[in-house]
Amino acid sequence: MNSSALVLSRLQFGWVIAWHILLPAFTIGLASYIAVLEALRFLSHREIYLRLSTFWTRIFAVSFGMGVVSGIVMPFQIGTNWSRFSDATANVLAPLLAYEGLMAFFLEAAFLGVLLFGRKLVPAWAHLLSALMVAAGTLISAFWILAANSWMQTPAGFKSVDGRFFPTDWPAIVFNPSFPYRLAHMVVACYITTAFVVLGVAAHYLRRGRFPGEARLMMSMALGLLTILVPLQMLIGDLHGRNTLQYQPAKLAAIEARWTTASHVPLTLFALPDRASATNRYALEVPGLGSLILTHQRNGTVRGLEDWPRSEWPPVAVPFFAFRLMVGIAMLMLTLLVASWWLRARRRLYTSRGFLRVCELAAPLGFLAVLAGWITTEVGRQPWTVYGLLRTADSVSPSLSGLDVALSLAGYAVVYLILYPVGVRHVYRIIQRGPEGELEPSLIESGRPEAPIHALPAPGSGETQP
Repeated sequence: MNSSALVLSRLQFGWVIAWHILLPAFTIGLASYIAVLEALRFLSHREIYLRLSTFWTRIFAVSFGMGVVSGIVMPFQIGTNWSRFSDATANVLAPLLAYEGLMAFFLEAAFLGVLLFGRKLVPAWAHLLSALMVAAGTLISAFWILAANSWMQTPAGFKSVDGRFFPTDWPAIVFNPSFPYRLAHMVVACYITTAFVVLGVAAHYLRRGRFPGEARLMMSMALGLLTILVPLQMLIGDLHGRNTLQYQPAKLAAIEARWTTASHVPLTLFALPDRASATNRYALEVPGLGSLILTHQRNGTVRGLEDWPRSEWPPVAVPFFAFRLMVGIAMLMLTLLVASWWLRARRRLYTSRGFLRVCELAAPLGFLAVLAGWITTEVGRQPWTVYGLLRTADSVSPSLSGLDVALSLAGYAVVYLILYPVGVRHVYRIIQRGPEGELEPSLIESGRPEAPIHALPAPGSGETQP
């Protein structure tokens, strides 16, 4: 096996999936948001929900199309670059991925046509049903994809014969030990990602005095959802961490840069992990807090990497810093939410230019957190493709040369660097046009025309703030 082919194949797969994962992270949440808007429109008959649903459906269509194009590459890449992995795991993973295609992709594709083009062609209830089915399809897709990925992380319900995995218990395969935590963590992350995009778009309009009625509604809905989901995600993350401690202790040791097994371990806030000497340089630590967070016991024991042969050590620096980036982003999200509560209590939520600017800048935070979490999970799993059972080095196609992979990687890089900027530019143009219908000025719930933000009374002027 050519070592350069292995390294380049890993880089290629990382490049492709890192770009692709951004789109499901957005469309899963956006499909559910559109379904909510359609339901509110159906029940209340308020035109503002129609305008917002139509607006976000356009953005969903572009994002969904980009996701399909970038996603098709992955199964081909697995077949060409990872044939030994495909051969070993096909009996388990192929049915899971087939269910994803049959149950989710076709459901989404069938009803997406009605959602996009059927507004004036089908009854209102049928259009609402199409929105609900598209949202359900995205969630079903997430279910099966995460079932497959979770089995690779915590394999169960199989037997191994001549280096191949054969299913013996399908419920155990699907609902493997890490699956519930990964599914909850990812779906909530998708909703948070979408909510921050909606929040950023709403803040963009409010700062410019455009579509104030729609913008306030979007901001209120986004912040309301985030108030629930950001703290919930922290709780799910804690449960997921304890599951990792139990089933993937070497990964957790890498994430925390723990080299030796000990109790009452500190929480390492920052360090420069040195794998060669198995030490942390310039460590900034909080004594005893690591055990308390990881095991929920002050004197809890956390295993170190020295419990395993060096050949089974994951990379340390990458998951160590990726995890801290993810947690840092979560803290930023929570800080923004606390600021929104404070401003809402003072009736300045929609008029504070500084806060609105921060909300605009915060729009990509969910995407960054998803990428950081994915890097933590997948790099921390190394050197395995099936954790503890099948090495990455034994999964790559044997006949590949480094030149073959270098050429295909260069091709993917060029295509993605064209596809994504074009798609993002098109989405930006949709945002610049804004919601359709009765546009500026929009009406708020009372029917009174909204004033642009620059026309609103200044804080402290003695007039009631909206």
